[in-house]
Amino acid sequence: MKKSGEKSICIAELQNQILQWQGFKQVERKHDGLGLGELEQAFPGNVFPVGALHEFICENKEEEAASSGFLGSLLSFLIQKDGIVLWISGSGQLFAPSMTSFGLEPDRIIFVQIQKQKDLLWALEEGLKCTAVKVVVAEIQEINFVQSRRLQLMVEKSQVTGLLLRFQPRVLGATTCAARWHIRPRPSYVQDNMPGVGFPVWEAELLKVKNGQPSRWQLMWKQGNLVVKQLYKAKVSVSTNKRKVG
Repeated sequence: MKKSGEKSICIAELQNQILQWQGFKQVERKHDGLGLGELEQAFPGNVFPVGALHEFICENKEEEAASSGFLGSLLSFLIQKDGIVLWISGSGQLFAPSMTSFGLEPDRIIFVQIQKQKDLLWALEEGLKCTAVKVVVAEIQEINFVQSRRLQLMVEKSQVTGLLLRFQPRVLGATTCAARWHIRPRPSYVQDNMPGVGFPVWEAELLKVKNGQPSRWQLMWKQGNLVVKQLYKAKVSVSTNKRKVG
């Protein structure tokens, strides 16, 4: 049993070292997570990675709208009451006043609209360098590994969280992002069969995560809270095969 315990500790230490080499900086926990419930359990140490990059893949306009809504709910947890968000848009599709539905004050979000992707990428880099903001959201279609590596080095230094909203990317290759998401819209929840539009509901799938567990949840934003129901959790298998070296 002692050897088994020592082996588990050794594996955990190696995993932490690999994460640091990959640019994932584990933050010191000052509270019980961000308040995202079961959603946080898919990440290393059961902590949502802040000061890191996340990418959100959208295949159509409906998913883009759902992703923007989910980002609104996520921002309310990330910035709390003292943070500033920089939202860089290339489409101008976002209805900015809707962010108040997620408890975000209008003066906490700075919206910048840029048409050219090249200029948008420059603005994203500059925003991630700025320690005066807590989160940068960028609607950017294409990003390659080298570009994502540059952004990763910036967030490692500034500890600003970057959320990349990618609408119909032509190439979905490898990046240095800590997580890759796919958000899909689901029918809204109407309480007590009341008429009108109900609470927004999404299906959030974590496609890739460094040293974590790809998972899928049903999420609902209800009266200032994120209600999480897990639909799928990837099984992690540990190989015990030994290979003789030399």
